[in-house]
Amino acid sequence: MKVIVSGGGTGGHIYPALSIINEIRKHEPDSQFLYVGTANGLEADIVQKTEIPFKTIEISGFKRKLSLHNIKTVYRFLRSTSISKQMIKAFQPDIVIGTGGYVCGPVVYAASRLNVPTLIHEQNVIPGLANAFLSRYASAVAVSFEGSLKHFRRDNLYVTGNPRASEVAQADGKKGRESLGIPSHKKVVLVVGGSRGAEAINRAFVEMVSKIREMPGCHFVYVTGQVHYNQVEDQLKTQRQGLTNLTVKPFIYNMPDVLAGTDLIVNRAGASFLAEITALGLPSILIPSPYVTNNHQEKNARWLEKEGASQVILERELTGERLWHSLRELLDNEPALAKMREASLKLGKPEAASQIYQLIKQLTADHVSP
Repeated sequence: MKVIVSGGGTGGHIYPALSIINEIRKHEPDSQFLYVGTANGLEADIVQKTEIPFKTIEISGFKRKLSLHNIKTVYRFLRSTSISKQMIKAFQPDIVIGTGGYVCGPVVYAASRLNVPTLIHEQNVIPGLANAFLSRYASAVAVSFEGSLKHFRRDNLYVTGNPRASEVAQADGKKGRESLGIPSHKKVVLVVGGSRGAEAINRAFVEMVSKIREMPGCHFVYVTGQVHYNQVEDQLKTQRQGLTNLTVKPFIYNMPDVLAGTDLIVNRAGASFLAEITALGLPSILIPSPYVTNNHQEKNARWLEKEGASQVILERELTGERLWHSLRELLDNEPALAKMREASLKLGKPEAASQIYQLIKQLTADHVSP
């Protein structure tokens, strides 16, 4: 199979794309891939480290109001669509897949104009502008949450889940605990603000850290993010004296295994992260970032909260006292925690990558060349 994949801007678009590529390779090792991104986007760094052939187009996103920037964006879109058509004709893919971010707009649109089968995948509950536009032209639309269905007016929708979930579902929780030296009989509470950390979450944790000695049956794993680690360690010096149930790390490289060994997690509400925790049935306290486009994280978090799998604390409401109250409320109430665990697992789609692969096979098998 020959596949063109496009998606970029954030890891939430890039890592699902790579998961789809890995799943196709698992079934068809001789498949060929071309990844189309931007030269300045995060994908330029991440994808090229995987040795997947990578080409670039120049494109920018639309602003949500009339501006000179949007006129330039239309010009770039038309030019990039023309370049994408040339790439597609040269590569001759069986299918073109977009996983979000404005870079996939001209690529998937060009493929649809050339009668090449197309698939887009939406990770968030509320679709981004690129996928909302492309849904009119794509052969099929795959979504991560059932809550996304009402936002697409098409009959070619499929609830597959996020392919990142499939990789995490195979993780080993025992290995995760052992890597951090955590006894098997203790509950594990993981507090992390994303790969780069989150200053607001760091601040709240430092405020409440002395209280964790009140819960010797729980072990707290606190991931600061690389850029915040030294500062946080300085702030914790006096407060952590005598604390045996706290592990502080700048980053965790075996995160899937650690997630699999966790009982309750505090984190942001990025789409890929939510796919991972629901695949494992993890209860969560979500603190959505207020700095993302279209407020996606709060909408993602509210969906999990509505389904009973999470509690949400907005960043503007976050304090050490508020966070500790929420933690104690759940950790002292095993039935409530178990109910959240069950709700989270119901939302999880550990078979997501396999379902997307089957959808790809269906689309390519049904395709009739012009």
